[in-house]
Amino acid sequence: MRLRDFLSERFQNFSLYECRGSSRLYECLATEIANDDELLRLSEHAREDQPTPNLLLGAVHYLLQRNDHPLKRFYASLTTVPDKPEEAFYWFKDFCLKNEKEIKQLLIEKLVQTNEVRRCTYLYPIFCHIYRQTKQPLSLIELGSSAGLQLLWDKYAYRYDNGSIVGNANAQLVLTAEMRGGQLPLLIKESPPVAKRIGVDLHINHLNDPEDYAWLKALIWPEHHTRRTAFEQAVVQWENEASNLTLMEGNGVDLLEEVAAGIPLDSTICVFHTHVANQIPTSEKKKLKDCIKRISRYRDIFHIYNNMSDRLLHIDRVSEGKESHETVGRTDGHGSWFEWLLEQ
Repeated sequence: MRLRDFLSERFQNFSLYECRGSSRLYECLATEIANDDELLRLSEHAREDQPTPNLLLGAVHYLLQRNDHPLKRFYASLTTVPDKPEEAFYWFKDFCLKNEKEIKQLLIEKLVQTNEVRRCTYLYPIFCHIYRQTKQPLSLIELGSSAGLQLLWDKYAYRYDNGSIVGNANAQLVLTAEMRGGQLPLLIKESPPVAKRIGVDLHINHLNDPEDYAWLKALIWPEHHTRRTAFEQAVVQWENEASNLTLMEGNGVDLLEEVAAGIPLDSTICVFHTHVANQIPTSEKKKLKDCIKRISRYRDIFHIYNNMSDRLLHIDRVSEGKESHETVGRTDGHGSWFEWLLEQ
């Protein structure tokens, strides 16, 4: 399959399976891009390991934040009453052609590193579930951590279907999510203790750097006001907790064994990544699983992940090379809902 045909299919699938019902603007734009040779040619500059639709749309959103162009009229993030998304493509293409050089550079340099803090709504019950088993403080190793906002999951508060708030009672940020299928267990009302917070990424985003901050904000879809507000509030929390984070640049699979060796023995290692493994080659996924098995020879380790072999969220407990598996269920990519299929 030609690269252009492959990209056309990616934009079509992005429109149909990711945007529909979530972002009418991106649904309309992605459908049109899929049939436009000039914009597909522009998209060819994106890195092969990146989700090209997210990267192109993020690049345009990033540049549009500081650019006075008619396309702004269609972005709910940049105007109070946006114009009809069905009429946006003409101006979108005009903007892309006028800013082609800058967009190419962003496609080459940037990574899709959505720091979606609402994914913590399903990480919180997972870490409670693990803590109830081990009764030890948790040592967190996040692969693809971006700026590290998810490493601070215990600093936020949570409200689920029953309306009660759990987590950090003093948190400025209260995250909500719809829980589907099954029933959440009785949660630990106060977050489990955390011993270490380590994030590894090919590029660390520094939230005190205006460029990195603007890029992460641009990756939030225009209509997603709740996501944008949650991000801004999480950044305030990050400012108070940044000194407790260890963020490392590099290949997380290659560094994992070294990082794990420095984790205190009286804590539980939790390796986790959300919506990252779709960017990891098959050979690297095998290396990751092999590395976790090696670590398990001298201590138990938990692996929380999705997109390794399917879109479901899983928990593996690995001890002396032997794995026990649990499936949490499906999750919304932006954390607005999740399934909980684990037994109480």
